[in-house]
Amino acid sequence: MLHYFDLKRPAKLGLSIDEQKHRWFREFLKSFLVVFFVYFCMYLIRNNLSAAQPLLVKQGISTTALGWIGYGFSLAYGIGKTVLGYVVDGKNTKKFMSFLLILAAIMTLIIGVALLMNQAPVGLILVLWSLNGIFQSPGGSASLSTISRWTTTTTRGRYIGIWNISHEFGGAVAGVIALWGANHLFSGNVGGMFIFPAIIGLIVGFWGLFFGADDPQELGWDASEVIFGENVSKADESAAKMSKWTIFKTFVMKSPWVWLLCIANVFVYVVRIGIVNWAPLYTVQQLHFTVAQGANTLLLFQLGGIIGSVVWGWFSDLLKGRRAVVSIICLALTAFVVLGYRYGTTPMMINTSLFFLGMLIYGPQLLIGVSVISFVPKNALNVSDGLTGTFAYIFGDLMAQVGFAAIADPKANGLSFFGMNLHGWNDTFIVFYIAVVLSIIVLAIIAIGEEKRIHQQLATK
Repeated sequence: MLHYFDLKRPAKLGLSIDEQKHRWFREFLKSFLVVFFVYFCMYLIRNNLSAAQPLLVKQGISTTALGWIGYGFSLAYGIGKTVLGYVVDGKNTKKFMSFLLILAAIMTLIIGVALLMNQAPVGLILVLWSLNGIFQSPGGSASLSTISRWTTTTTRGRYIGIWNISHEFGGAVAGVIALWGANHLFSGNVGGMFIFPAIIGLIVGFWGLFFGADDPQELGWDASEVIFGENVSKADESAAKMSKWTIFKTFVMKSPWVWLLCIANVFVYVVRIGIVNWAPLYTVQQLHFTVAQGANTLLLFQLGGIIGSVVWGWFSDLLKGRRAVVSIICLALTAFVVLGYRYGTTPMMINTSLFFLGMLIYGPQLLIGVSVISFVPKNALNVSDGLTGTFAYIFGDLMAQVGFAAIADPKANGLSFFGMNLHGWNDTFIVFYIAVVLSIIVLAIIAIGEEKRIHQQLATK
């Protein structure tokens, strides 16, 4: 079965470079559309849980239990990003992520059916939702791998920025689609919020298995660097002669930049997940919004991220690949904009703040992944990006899911943090600010490494 996911290397067709350039965009677009829509669907069967939380609470599931269900996903997702990332490296990542979407959709479908039949204990949801997390885990890294195989270092940021719209748009409409499916097809039962998006995921997953190629060489073409006249990196040249395990030890485990990006990603995810996972419940419980208004908060946050991803990816290309510098700018602005979310009281104020927060926080969320690409060879991209995700989802989500749940739950005793007892929704913003400051400090160190790398590249031209 695993041979089905091998990268195919047929004999070269002998096409001229001009002919390959002429046909490049059409073939690239096929693969791009697959990774775009597959990852879009992964968020339909991820963020639907956030939108379903108010209805699940009404069914008797506590806020703390929801926090553990969410963290079960994150823990499995985080571990899977490194473990499955290692497996996926060197494979046809487009096909692999399509297959994993099918498995994730099946887990979500089972949860929905169990809720529909009133046979869904917390333990069952936790196990199935965690399996969903494992199957989704390599999706982002696999997408970056496919796009990086088709593009060059001078255009990668903008294409990945456009791809990043996939999960922002998916996250934005996840609540709306899930609620629509429940209301129109399942008489408002919360099970429909899982069944309907799962069916969409199954359809797209099967389509993605058979459409497009993972890189130009699968078509009998040259590598993208040859097509566009870019020098192959020394890391890629060295990695071509190494085993997968040697590549992992040399370019991942021994790289200080990969580890620093892992740490930075933890703090960025505390802010991002802390907002996107709890905004619907925060606005319903604290600000007394309706369930529909709470679900709409996801839409505005992700719509802001759509614009931010394109803008910051393109801007980092203009700055010759200075991804960490752009990330620092985004986080500094986030520290001011979060005040609108903290002190807003009306849907207009909250949604406006969330729109700009999404626009800003998805900058570093995107660019940390793009920055990893510049420090490792392509054959180590999945596991390297996966490792940053592992740190983010195990440690960042531990705070954003379980920690925030303990702070916000009115029936809990709060959370002791550096001698402070944090309790209530208002105290969650203290954690936001700590995470923003620490992420800026770590990214400032990474910016120095990127600057050295950029100067080395310019010196070799």
